[in-house]
Parts: sequence; C-alpha cells; structure tokens
Amino acid sequence: MYKVDLPVDESVQQAVERRRAAEAERKSRIFNTRNRVIGVDLRALHKQQEEKRERLEMEKQRDMAHDLLRLSLDEMVLQQKKEEEEMRRELALDLVQYRAIHQRAEDSRDADINYDRQEAPDACISVSDSALGPASMQVFLGEGINENEKKRAQMEMNERNLRAQREEREKQEREQKNRELLTERELVEKDLRVVQLNALEEECKRVARTALSHYNQAQAEERMERERQEKLMREGEELAEVQYTVTSDLLTERPEAAKRITESSAKGPRVLTDRWKGMTPQQIGDIHRKREEQCFEKERLREMERRRDLAWDYHLREQARQQERDETRDKELQRERRVQLDRYNQQLAREQQAHQHYLDRQLYTNRPTGQYFTQFSSSSR
Repeated sequence: MYKVDLPVDESVQQAVERRRAAEAERKSRIFNTRNRVIGVDLRALHKQQEEKRERLEMEKQRDMAHDLLRLSLDEMVLQQKKEEEEMRRELALDLVQYRAIHQRAEDSRDADINYDRQEAPDACISVSDSALGPASMQVFLGEGINENEKKRAQMEMNERNLRAQREEREKQEREQKNRELLTERELVEKDLRVVQLNALEEECKRVARTALSHYNQAQAEERMERERQEKLMREGEELAEVQYTVTSDLLTERPEAAKRITESSAKGPRVLTDRWKGMTPQQIGDIHRKREEQCFEKERLREMERRRDLAWDYHLREQARQQERDETRDKELQRERRVQLDRYNQQLAREQQAHQHYLDRQLYTNRPTGQYFTQFSSSSR
C-alpha cells in the first residue's frame, strides 16, 4: 500500500489541552487552603467594603466641616486682632497727645535746671556778681550761647505740633459728628419706617377684626336660627311622644296587648314582656307538671349515670390488673434479652481482641513512610 500524508487532527490535541487546563484550574481551586479551610464570605466582605466606604465618607464630611469651622474661627481671630491693633493705635495716639498737652517738660518742677525756664539771672539775683564768690556763680563761661533762638525754635515746633494735633482732633471730632449724624438719620428713617409699618399692620388688624366680627355675627345668627328650628322640632317630637304614651296599651293595661301575632312568630302569638300582666292558673299548672316531669327524668338519668360509672370503674380495675401482668411479663423478657445481649457482647469483645491482636502482631508490621502520604491529594479526582 502507498503511504499517504494525512492532515493531523488538532481537535484531539486541543481537547487534551483544554482538559489539562480545566484540571489545573480545578486543582488550584480544590487545593487552596484558604478557600477549603477558612472559606470566603462574599456577603460579609461586600458589607465590610460598604461600611468602610460609608466610614470614609463620614470622615471626609467631618473633616470638611472642621475645615470650614477652622476657617471661620481664623477669620474671627484675624478680625479680633485687627480691632485690638486699631484700639492700641488709638490709645497710643491719645497717650502721645495727652503727654504733649498735659505732661510737657517745660511745666515740670525741675525745668529751671534743665531748660532755664525761670526768670533771667539778672531779675532773680539781688546782688552783683562782683560781690559774690566763686560758689555763688549763676552763669558760667560758654553757657547760654544761642539759648534764646533754641527756645524760640523749640516753642515754634511745639506750637506746630500742638496745632497739628488740634487740627487732627478737630478733624476726628467732625468725622465722628458726621458719623453720628448719619447714624441718627438712619435711626430716624428706620423709626419712620417702623411707624409706617406699624400703622399698616394696625390697619390690617383692624380690617381683619372687622371682617372677623362680621363673620362671627353671621355665624351666631345662623346658630341661633338652627337652635330655634331644633327646639321647635324637639318640642313637636316630645308632644307626639306624650300623646302616643297616653294613648298606648301601656297605660290602658289591656290584657290583649300582651299577645300579638307578628310575622316572625310562626309557632304562635309572641308575648310582649312590657305589656304582660301575669300568667293564668292553667299556665301555672302546666309549669308545675312540667317541672315534676323534669325532676323524674333527672333522677332517672342520675341512676343511669351511677350504673355506668360503676361499670366503668370495674372495667378500669380489670384493665389495670391486665396491664400489671403485661408489665411483669415484659420485664422478664427484657431481663432475659439483656442476659443474652451481655453474652453476645462478651463474645464479640473476645473476637475483636483476637482480631486486634492479629492486626497488631502479624499483619501491620511495617510503618508507613513519607512517600506513602504524598501519593494522596495529588489529583482533583
């Protein structure tokens, strides 16, 4: 025969590879200790993820709220610092102005020593310099040069400072006065607006009160008319009831009124209890005869009940005796079965001991090695 090159069937090889991949995936799933021993609770894991996501979201919102609160507090602190600095600056300016006006160096008690603010030496010295000694000298050589020009320049500078401070204070007072005027004008406008709003509110309340009074008056008139109609209707009903009561069978006391045939009473006339005037002697006799018959019947039933109880007690006693005899016989049978079972168990115990002795002494003489245990769990099948 001739040799023919047939195409290789790859489907078989693909099937083998597919089975090998499935077997590898099966081994990885079965021999995974975490999934086999511990297990994975997907629902609990998803719940933990949701709780963690919610906790992170709450922490994020809390951090955002804390940031907003911190920013607002920082703004408040900055505003407070700015106000404190403005207050310190105003206090410093007031202190400088007070010292320049009320605590000048020229007005101090020792100003004659430092600035020579007292009268000239010639005016305060009553004797001449030639008559005084070296220790009585008031003016020394080189002292008092250009003293008057310095004093004049210093006085002019003080005057300029005082004038500038006075102008600054006057300017501040004018600004403060303008602010107060603006504030007063705003307050007056607000008061006028409040007065106008109060007037409008009072007018609205007055109109509402008028409308409410008209509505209440109409309601009162309607209620009075309704009460009058109800009173007339009630009086008419009461008069009709009185007339019916006077002419009814209750006050007339007719014996025939106690018996009335109605549509629902198929067996005979129905007795009206509210109009019944008593029973006849025949009815009383029927009642006594019926009661005696019931007494005789009750006595007969009581005698039958007593005989039935006696018979039933005798039957129960006989049944109890039979049950005791059955229990005694069952106990004897159980005792015999226990004795036979104990003998059989002893025989089984002896056979088991002999078999265990055979296994331990003759059959299982070789101990398994590690290679014996490695042959298990090597396949998913």
